[in-house]
Amino acid sequence: MSAKFEISFSKSAKLTGGLAILLKTTDADSAAGAETVDPAGVIAKAARIARFSAKSMSALDIVAPEGASVERIVVIGLGKAADLTAHDWLKAGGTAAARIKNTDKAAVFIDVPGLQTSARAAADFALGMLLRTYSFDTYKTKKNDDEEKAGKSVKVTIVTADPAGAKKAFSDSEAIAGGVNLARDLVNEPPNVLGPVEFAAKAKELEKLGVEVEILTEKEMRRFGMGALLGVAQGSVRPPRLAVMQWKGGKAKDRPVAFIGKGVVFDTGGISIKPAAGMEDMKGDMGGAAAVTGLMHVLASRKAAVNAVGVIGLVENMPDGNAQRPGDIVTSMSGQTIEVINTDAEGRLVLCDALWYCNDRFKPQFMINLATLTGAIVVALGNVHAGLFSNDDQLSAQLTEAGLSTNEKLWRMPLGKDYDKLIDSKFADMKNTGGRQAGSITAAHFIKRFVQDTPWAHLDIAGTAMGSPQDEINQSWGSGFGVRLLDELVRAHYES
Repeated sequence: MSAKFEISFSKSAKLTGGLAILLKTTDADSAAGAETVDPAGVIAKAARIARFSAKSMSALDIVAPEGASVERIVVIGLGKAADLTAHDWLKAGGTAAARIKNTDKAAVFIDVPGLQTSARAAADFALGMLLRTYSFDTYKTKKNDDEEKAGKSVKVTIVTADPAGAKKAFSDSEAIAGGVNLARDLVNEPPNVLGPVEFAAKAKELEKLGVEVEILTEKEMRRFGMGALLGVAQGSVRPPRLAVMQWKGGKAKDRPVAFIGKGVVFDTGGISIKPAAGMEDMKGDMGGAAAVTGLMHVLASRKAAVNAVGVIGLVENMPDGNAQRPGDIVTSMSGQTIEVINTDAEGRLVLCDALWYCNDRFKPQFMINLATLTGAIVVALGNVHAGLFSNDDQLSAQLTEAGLSTNEKLWRMPLGKDYDKLIDSKFADMKNTGGRQAGSITAAHFIKRFVQDTPWAHLDIAGTAMGSPQDEINQSWGSGFGVRLLDELVRAHYES
């Protein structure tokens, strides 16, 4: 359950009890709102005693003295004003949210003396608060005191010079928070609850926001010749689904932008079964599909002026008497044949049919697929960057820029003929793995064989979508990685 903040914006705040949060840079003489909250100068004395210098995301927590208009004062450091980025405002909001305890109301003063605080910065601060408070405790029957209090509503007034502008910008922030937290929910759900059919139903719920959603069953997929995707699913008693989501916010003549997600709701590895240790984490092997679903939620919620398509392939990969075997050869929707060397290299088999379907039907401006695809990318990049592979320099540059803006960072990896030939097969057009060396690169080359000349990018998010380090704006196992990144890409370059 996420804590509930009722956030509003105002030029001033009536202070009668509760909590006051003040922001301060290292180069400002005083904190925002100090003259209102602290006429006696308690903050300066407390800062001197605690050696608080307003370093980035540091905090000074003070019990207000007798006679003060509030009960507690928290000063949050922003570091040097010149070094502040958009992401720092999100982090500051998350830091503030973590300090809101045992109160039902809080006033936040963000206009630091000498610092021009924009309406966008105020909205980003509020977004950071919303992202930080997310928690997933649906299945806990016993909660500690903090968890019990997390469900109550706290009224938060953000005091800023342009409350009208901040309120307008915050409508987008709420849409982003909704999409990120939807993606987090999907990744965090247990695999016995969220199967392909149930995931498809979650996608269908986006119709409430104006998204057009079609759900293809195995009957339709068989008719389209999606032998690669269906081969992955055949070992499970849970039937596969392909969810097709369309947001039509642009001009009718505009070609859509397209996002494709790997949705393996649980991955045992199939016949090439994974080791038992850590297999429970494979409930998150649908992080790419979760991000695409969350993104479509954002675009529809903020009424983005773009035509966008989201396609997610939803399967479960299980060992069974009917499961796909190493050595099987399947025929993809493209007509290309694939020798299955390892049934645990299944995500690319799902993606190849989903990509071909999307490209063939929608003729998009570009295609970006997201997938928790390889352990090799985690070895290469850890959980700091997601891997970026692309056949288009402009799209790659735009994604890298969006990643730096949102702090959902990408690192471009190489592609080349020497890598591509590693997936040539003796018995079919290609094989689904090139072995251990350059594993994330050969996986990308496999996918590339199904995109033709369409500008395309593959984001390998295996290290960032789940189990990534907790920070100021994310305390969840499922991070929702990719939602903010792709929304920023669309916002910056593709809205009409």
